[in-house]
Amino acid sequence: MIHTTFQVPCMSNSPYIFDATMENFQQKVMEASASTPVLVDVWAEWCAPCKQLMPLLEKLAEDYQGAFMLAKVNADEQEQLTSSLGVRSLPTVILVKNGQAVDGFNGALPENEIRKVLDKHVEAPKEDPYDKAHRIWEEGDVEGALAILSQMNQEDPENLKVLIDLAQLKAEMGDLETAEQVLESLPPEEKMQHQAKQLAARLKFLRQSAELPPIKDLEMALEQDPKDPNALHQLALHHVLQENNAEAMDLLIRLMQVDSKYKDEVAKTTLIELFDKLGNNNPDVRTYRRKLYTLMH
Repeated sequence: MIHTTFQVPCMSNSPYIFDATMENFQQKVMEASASTPVLVDVWAEWCAPCKQLMPLLEKLAEDYQGAFMLAKVNADEQEQLTSSLGVRSLPTVILVKNGQAVDGFNGALPENEIRKVLDKHVEAPKEDPYDKAHRIWEEGDVEGALAILSQMNQEDPENLKVLIDLAQLKAEMGDLETAEQVLESLPPEEKMQHQAKQLAARLKFLRQSAELPPIKDLEMALEQDPKDPNALHQLALHHVLQENNAEAMDLLIRLMQVDSKYKDEVAKTTLIELFDKLGNNNPDVRTYRRKLYTLMH
């Protein structure tokens, strides 16, 4: 069998990560685990799931700031050690505490699942509330993120960053009215900041979405008439809400080519709002901004 090799990133300068070998395993893993738990990651260069998992484990080792150590075992170079650990598949992760294997898993788990394994045995450092709110928000715990941000807002009502995040969460939960009230309460200079402009565009798209026909109906309309301006516009809005931003911008450019004056230049206006929502660093924004410029000149 021919294996594809790759370079697995290693935080060689991290004080929390080291390579485990047959020679140092007893001292650096088994004995050291009496004071600090050690997470043993058995991996190989040819193992694709190992490539996915290792950066997560390294990140967690840094996040936990020494609450556990990460020991990496190269299965190809440490065959005897790998065999003695009873490893049957890669990656295999074993949590060692007080000289005993107390937990572990096989395969590449997402970060939140790995944290659950760790938190049963490891005392994690206190996480910054704002960082925690965003982490659990990304993991899908919108209610938990809302509770943390609401508490932060009560403690510091002048923190505009937290206020805008609260509005974004409210919008995500369907409470557009509250989100719009928060946005309107911001000082004029704050409304011009990227995050506020992004939220304003998002709210406008969400408001419009309630009146949109189903996607299939719009696609059928465009099959019958590829230059139907109403269908082009409404289908673009659907794509915006599904985060299919390139598809949305492509439809809006098509609409400008068909009828640039349609609904008071709504295609141009919507493109600019979408550029605000995504930010100038987005590669699709750069591409479609050039296309818009070409059409306008």
